[in-house]
Amino acid sequence: MSNNEYINNTFPMLASIDSPADLKRLPVDSLPTLCKELRGFLIHELSTNPGHFASSMGAVEINVALHYVFNTPYDRLVWDVGHQAYVHKILTGRRDRFDTNRKMGGLSGFPNPSESEYDTFIAGHASNSISAALGMSMASELAHEHDRKVVAIIGDASISGGLAFEGLNNAAMHNNNLLIVLNDNDMSIDTPVGSLGEYMTDITTSKRYNTMRYKAYQFCRRHHIVTEHGRGLALRFNNAIKSLLTGQQNIFEGLNIRYFGPFDGHDVVKLVKIFNDLKDMTGPKIVHLRTIKGKGYGPAEKDPTTWHSPGKFNEATGERVKADTTGQPTKYQYVFGHTLVELAKQNPKIVGITAAMPTGTSMSMLQEAFPERTFDVGISEGHAVTFSGGLAKEGMHPFCAIYSSFLQRGYDEIIHDVAIQRLPVTFCIDRAGLVGEDGVTHHGNFDLAYLRCIPNMIVSAPMNEHYLRHLMYTSQLPGMGPFAIRYPRGKGALVQWQCDMQQLPVGKGRKLTQGTDVAILSIGHIGNNVARAVELLRQEGIAAAHYDMIFLKPIDQAILAEVASKFKCVVTVEDGTVVGGLGSAVAEYMACNGAAVKLLRMGIDDHFVNQGTVAQLQHLCGIDVESIVNRVENLVKGESK
Repeated sequence: MSNNEYINNTFPMLASIDSPADLKRLPVDSLPTLCKELRGFLIHELSTNPGHFASSMGAVEINVALHYVFNTPYDRLVWDVGHQAYVHKILTGRRDRFDTNRKMGGLSGFPNPSESEYDTFIAGHASNSISAALGMSMASELAHEHDRKVVAIIGDASISGGLAFEGLNNAAMHNNNLLIVLNDNDMSIDTPVGSLGEYMTDITTSKRYNTMRYKAYQFCRRHHIVTEHGRGLALRFNNAIKSLLTGQQNIFEGLNIRYFGPFDGHDVVKLVKIFNDLKDMTGPKIVHLRTIKGKGYGPAEKDPTTWHSPGKFNEATGERVKADTTGQPTKYQYVFGHTLVELAKQNPKIVGITAAMPTGTSMSMLQEAFPERTFDVGISEGHAVTFSGGLAKEGMHPFCAIYSSFLQRGYDEIIHDVAIQRLPVTFCIDRAGLVGEDGVTHHGNFDLAYLRCIPNMIVSAPMNEHYLRHLMYTSQLPGMGPFAIRYPRGKGALVQWQCDMQQLPVGKGRKLTQGTDVAILSIGHIGNNVARAVELLRQEGIAAAHYDMIFLKPIDQAILAEVASKFKCVVTVEDGTVVGGLGSAVAEYMACNGAAVKLLRMGIDDHFVNQGTVAQLQHLCGIDVESIVNRVENLVKGESK
């Protein structure tokens, strides 16, 4: 049976929906059945083609109700992060291509405007939906498109990000009709609501109540009983009265934004009523929905952290399919976690900081061993960096572990709050380089370039797990300032990763192989591709000298001087953008010192890279073993003519 036949037979209602227009033709009382089919479809698809599972399962009813009520794509749905938007993709014409999700040439794992007109804004990093949606709402007002509705859908973890609060603060300052949907599936913002609370929230979302309330407000404005400033006071008073009557306390009371909820985010029929009641209400407003992450699949409900992105699993039993790693290298993250605990036992000044990624970075190992010395600050990368600076200023040595693409969000803080003062913070930059299926918003392609230009920074990358340990050990020694160590997602290069740690001379690389025809300079894990390419080149009669630079800043000028004096052909290879990285650093040296070399820079060209496996993307970007061999061979043969 083909996949389409399976869908038609197993999910007949879902099979009839090719667009939101088809969804709107369904009677509202059939929507619970559709939601059940959608969950079955997600379980079936994601069991064999892994993706973000638990968040998508928890947001099924929200997706259905939004597309049922709002006129998409004319009305704008702005998703935050995008983990919760799989059903959005399925309902907007991408059901039959969903098996290509996160694959090269297939659907992006996140909403992306280049993929569909229904994807209104890029959604890979958290907390940007409110600001983006506010801008879109204001643009609609300026274009006199007053009938266009704009909805920001933000998860509770994302609401903790500073950018979300900046958007909330600004939303009340402008004339807009923005609706913010808070998908609260984890943190407890308020106490459970009893019958009185349900009654009050039902009343305050009704069209009749709000029409009467709006007319009363306009009457007071016309008769100068209340000013626009007084409107804010009235909103805060209204929220205070609701809190008194319902026993609720929520973080939105001090904002000049209407607050509704909390409601059951899995009651799709009630959600349709709520969205219908609120969609024509003027002014910014927040509706708070309580949901269960992993809803509808027992294993995911019990362990939503593991099932956030569980990999392949048995659809019937929930047993996760684990790859056989016998004899395989260990993940860099695992080595980092164990090494950090080892160092923390020796050095009581070491503390760990992460921004909502304790498991992903393996900071959870330090958290278990030294809970009082480990800080998960949530989705707050800028705060994580400055917090680390504060700890360092008072004598501690922070290891701040953040994914490369997320560290971009703390760039000003790296410069202003750490580098200027030369504070001893070790930045452990996980997921550096091409990360694979998460795609364009998650690749860590820019850290080498954006850190190299900062004074006082030490920028390094290990070629294997031993050098990760050496660099971590070196970074926490007295006299060190800001120290960045970048390493990729996934497996390292060595099966036996344990070793005695040793201090490395900062700014010194190492020569791995002798050669006379060409010098190849690499930094980080991509050097293992170079090492294999060097062996293949030798079989082709080309003797390549291979240098592992280890440090991008300060760069080993003795190696560069040696290379400039001995070789006509020089190649740089890096798992990062060629603009501003290792290749740029070598080109600057050669130009400034008048070196007559032919330089080939290999890395990620000046464009964004979509999703695929790491192997596919390395080939696409020309930094896999085969590409290195071919391009070096062409360079050397061209020079010898």
